[in-house]
Amino acid sequence: MNRRDIAIDDFCYDPAQLRDHWLALFAGDFGSGSYNAMTISWGSYGQIWNKMFFQVLVRPTRYTFEFMEKYDTFTLNAFGPKYKEALSILGSKSGRDGDKIALSGLSPMASRKVAAPCFREAKLVIECRKMYWQDIDSAHFLDGTIEDNYAKKDYHRAYFGEIVHIGEA
Repeated sequence: MNRRDIAIDDFCYDPAQLRDHWLALFAGDFGSGSYNAMTISWGSYGQIWNKMFFQVLVRPTRYTFEFMEKYDTFTLNAFGPKYKEALSILGSKSGRDGDKIALSGLSPMASRKVAAPCFREAKLVIECRKMYWQDIDSAHFLDGTIEDNYAKKDYHRAYFGEIVHIGEA
């Protein structure tokens, strides 16, 4: 799919959209065929260390975690409402148990600037290079209700990815 490049300085994303739109996180290396994807709904976007970034959170129990650890890049893929079922599959199935990407009906393709794949059907692709990670530490929760999100004590790892390319369908 041809996407129109968006200059990073011209890009504006309302993080409140994360509440209403599902994004697919894609990690790995397209060229080697080693990759996995998952649906995400938690994250943040902004500027840190003079760089524009997206922060994504991945639990260590997720198969995608292995790819986030092994590879330096990832993509965020935004979809229109007609792909809700496909994203539900990416969020509820494990790539350890089978080819959930094929089951979703979505098509992996090479990204423009990073090794991690993107999805052909995505209306927006944000390509990122990891620049920092931090494990969530429950000892730092100031709001006790946050712990309710961790019944299994499987605290996320937060990854900050510098945005290196943005493309819009």
